Amino acid sequence: MDAALRTKILDLLDKHRILTLATLRPDGWPQATTVGYVSDGLTLYFMTGKETQKAKNLARDNRVSLTVDSDTADPTAITGLSMAARAISVSDKARIRDVLFTELPKKYPEYTASMKDMDISGVAVFELRPEVISVLDYSKGFGHADMVTIGEADRRAA
Repeated sequence: MDAALRTKILDLLDKHRILTLATLRPDGWPQATTVGYVSDGLTLYFMTGKETQKAKNLARDNRVSLTVDSDTADPTAITGLSMAARAISVSDKARIRDVLFTELPKKYPEYTASMKDMDISGVAVFELRPEVISVLDYSKGFGHADMVTIGEADRRAA
C-alpha cells in the first residue's frame, strides 16, 4: 500500500471516535448501527453486548461494511473511510481486557471512571479486519475515492 494513503487512513481513524457498522440480519436486510471503536494500525475493535442484534448477526455472518466520517458544511471538504471487513469475535481474555481497560480509555477518557468497575461477562469485543478500504477525499473532485485491498501485513501497526 502507498505510504501516503496509509498515513491518511491512519490519520482518519485517529481523528474519529465512532463508525457506522452494517451487519446482515437473519432476513437478509442490512442493519446499520453506530459504535465507538479503537484501532491498532488498520485493525479496529469495538464492544457490544453479547446478546445484541449485531452480535447475533455477526455470529451468523461476519461480513460487515462500515464507514468512518463526519459532517461538514463544505462538500469539497468531505473525507472519510468506507470498508469491507470481517468481524472476528475476540476470545482471548487478556486482549479483551486490554481493549476495554487500556485502549478504550485512551480514546474515550470521559468513560474511564465508569469502565473501571465494569462487569465484562456480558460484553463481546470484536476485531474488524478490513479487506477493502475506500478513502474518500472530495477535495480531489466530487465523489473521489482511492480504493485499496488490504493484506495481513497492511493491518499491522506501523
